[in-house]
Amino acid sequence: MVDPIFQSDNYQVARKLLDAAALRQEAIASNIANAETPGYRRLDIAPDFADQLKARIRAGDLDRAIELKPKLVEDTHARTVRPDGNTVEIENELLAMNRNSVEYEFLTEVVSRNIKQLKLAITGRPV
Repeated sequence: MVDPIFQSDNYQVARKLLDAAALRQEAIASNIANAETPGYRRLDIAPDFADQLKARIRAGDLDRAIELKPKLVEDTHARTVRPDGNTVEIENELLAMNRNSVEYEFLTEVVSRNIKQLKLAITGRPV
């Protein structure tokens, strides 16, 4: 009886995107920490992760979509902003951190809503 709630498409996709947001936060933290490291190359989630996830969901292949794992890669689009080869722009990282925080907050709300539905089904009372 519990499985349908935790197997819903929205719940599964939100969990997968939460994984990606948490990994992106690690990348942003690493980028900020290395903003002054000579030769450091900016990290981010592999850009094809979102495209692959969308394609698999649109194709109706949720099982394969859930198998996707976000991974960190060097951002090939980041330009060198300093003579020492570092590609971190602190302003962009702070913007990315804010954007990622909003996305994470939204996704946790989606997951929480599913859990609240389960609690409502068990207790018969809204949370």
